[in-house]
Amino acid sequence: MTIEIDPIIDEPALVVSNETKALVIADVHLGIEWDLYRSGFSIPSRMKFGLERVLAYIEKVSPDRVILLGDVKHNVPQISWQERDEIPYFLSELSDHAIVDIFPGNHDGGIEYLLPEGKDINVHPVRGSVIEDVGYFHGHTWPDPKLLAADYIITAHNHPTIRLTDSLGYATVEQSWIRTRLNLSVLQGHFTSLELGEDNDNWNDPELIVVPSFNELCGGVAFNESMHDDLLGPLFSSKGVDIDNAQAYLLDGTQLGKLKNIRKLEESKVRPRRKRKGAKK
Repeated sequence: MTIEIDPIIDEPALVVSNETKALVIADVHLGIEWDLYRSGFSIPSRMKFGLERVLAYIEKVSPDRVILLGDVKHNVPQISWQERDEIPYFLSELSDHAIVDIFPGNHDGGIEYLLPEGKDINVHPVRGSVIEDVGYFHGHTWPDPKLLAADYIITAHNHPTIRLTDSLGYATVEQSWIRTRLNLSVLQGHFTSLELGEDNDNWNDPELIVVPSFNELCGGVAFNESMHDDLLGPLFSSKGVDIDNAQAYLLDGTQLGKLKNIRKLEESKVRPRRKRKGAKK
């Protein structure tokens, strides 16, 4: 069966259709308001707003499973009172409509203590796993080698965005999808005990898709201003991902083209800050 991967237009959500249908969202960061409050910013909880958005996706696409691609919770290393109150309710509501698969992220320490009882919720290994020929992992670790034999790998963690700046220095930041390939030579250097090659069952040259953050309070990484050292996760920092030839798409479906070409645009160049008169060096 052919794998179909389609974003929900104007939303940071992905629908993967194969033998079954999966709704994929990443970086929900429930409990971020408590962390912001400790930093001096008082924002009411947006959990119910986020839940309503996801339930609207479910009503629209009728998925068999909901895949939460890491960072379901926000606070590390502790679990806040807000997370203890909201996460079990959030997961319980989702599991009433579909199987829930959690691929833990770097913020998800202790997530197993927040699972509601008696619900169909699966917590996968940190390095990810394959579901119907599609590999999933959050992105803060190296992927399980089994993912390299999949047709696609879907990851998150970097909260991808594109930043455009006008001649006056006004900048706008748009969430984006990133689609690219992996660098085989880098992976061969890391997975030395595994035979990886063009004619090998361990390697299928999977397409890599980077999912934008579901929670708009989290900010993001401007991929058109970033190189490998600026991006998060060992797969990116090791140059295991082809960044230059990566295709960027906005949430409304606009294809911006390759990142190496976007960087050349006048609107996407990084502009140095102007020094104010009298400012000390």
